[in-house]
Amino acid sequence: MAAIGIDYGTSNSEVVYFDGQQHHFIKLDPSIDASNKIRSSVFVYYKDELPLPHASAIEAKVSQIQRAISAQIDKAKESYYDAQDPREERVFGDKIDDLRAEFHNRPALQRRAIQMLLKYMTVQDLSLHQLVETGEFAFGEDGFKRYLKTPEKGRLIYSPKNFLGANLVAGQQSAFIGMIAKQLEFFRLSAEKQLQKKVDTAVIGRPVKFHGTRGEEGNSQAIDIMRKAAEKAGFTTVEFLEEPIAAAYKIERKLSKPTNVLVVDIGGGTTDVCCIKLSPEKLTNLNRQQDALSVTGARLGGMECDKNLIIKSIAPTMGQDLRMQGGLPVPPTYFSDMCAVDDIPKLNHFFSDDYGLEIAQTMSIVKEPKLLNRLLIVQEEKLSARLVNSSRLAKELLSSKNEITLPLHYIEPDYDVDLTIDDLNRSMLPWLSRVKRLVSECLEKSSEPPELLFITGGMSLSPIVRQQLQEVMLPDLPVIEGDAFNSVCEGLAIQAAKL
Repeated sequence: MAAIGIDYGTSNSEVVYFDGQQHHFIKLDPSIDASNKIRSSVFVYYKDELPLPHASAIEAKVSQIQRAISAQIDKAKESYYDAQDPREERVFGDKIDDLRAEFHNRPALQRRAIQMLLKYMTVQDLSLHQLVETGEFAFGEDGFKRYLKTPEKGRLIYSPKNFLGANLVAGQQSAFIGMIAKQLEFFRLSAEKQLQKKVDTAVIGRPVKFHGTRGEEGNSQAIDIMRKAAEKAGFTTVEFLEEPIAAAYKIERKLSKPTNVLVVDIGGGTTDVCCIKLSPEKLTNLNRQQDALSVTGARLGGMECDKNLIIKSIAPTMGQDLRMQGGLPVPPTYFSDMCAVDDIPKLNHFFSDDYGLEIAQTMSIVKEPKLLNRLLIVQEEKLSARLVNSSRLAKELLSSKNEITLPLHYIEPDYDVDLTIDDLNRSMLPWLSRVKRLVSECLEKSSEPPELLFITGGMSLSPIVRQQLQEVMLPDLPVIEGDAFNSVCEGLAIQAAKL
């Protein structure tokens, strides 16, 4: 039996096994050589036909058909009473009998209702629960490529983790349990295949606060969903560990003496900070919660920067600053809704026919409708996730370049957007100020000051993030270097090995 650490992230996920001496990274994405990370997004799709409509939808359509038949019966009765001779009476009498038989032939009505529903039904009409129960699953680059090639065949859930703390009804909760169970089962089976041993135990990383607005209630719901998903995925023992504490366990193995360390973990969806007592003498201790001097966290991740870059520097090329007749601006909600890849209800609303009609009507009352047409293309072809992904790539490129040209040719031929490091910095500053406030809050709550600083998570590689935290905010605090991408999962694997 083996125990693994699972870093189930907002943007990417990772699985690591620790044998007591070294870490073994589980390859998760077959399309990438030596890849130990995988996109957390899931594409749920249908190879061929869509499933039968939900029973409630069929019954609603049957009732609609019956109402139409009743109207025909009433009309036939009027014609029967107005008949001028017995022959006409027989014609309309027979018609009434046929319509009544049709009204009460429930199996035939249901078949007719299904045919009518399937004729116009798209994958967007399916509930998330039905989608998860009946669809095929594709993960990582395979799933994202399938989505790019045939977005009409399924739905891309850009970041399932972002919904776990949200206000979910019962059907949605069960849908996320099923969806995440598929991912965790994929992780478990991948680990078993590569380790050549059964995997039954996992320590799963968790943010201090899950994405959502429901506080501790949302956190409890998120953990409950993850625990049920893990059990459904075949794990018999599951524990959860706050991600910054997991990262601390990894760097603890580098220390030669007891040290207070400030860990700042900036991921794709959340930022978590902890000040913790570390010591090489406690490497084998299972419970270390008493060593955490202070822990804080918030929904402040790299995805917010991706969206901000779109709103501030890409959306103006899509009609954001245009004025309608009367001088009013184009509704700014068009562009925030366009970026809502982590808000299923809002994104479904953006992709609706009514929303597309509203954008088209707005195009008729602006001076440069060509710009706004780019927004309409994103709406009609459901390109939001692809656009946010392009913004993420631009953010990563601008971490090492002063300017880039971002090709958006999937929206419009020859559509390029020039972006500079100043554009990126301007989009990140409001987010960074909130990250710094979170760090200050952790420091204020800690009963002892830190002696070392460790910054981890994908966003820790950003030059502006490091400059603001190390040079501006904490210039006198020595920095311990570590792996920005793997520290959390390596720490989770260390904790798993103790179980």
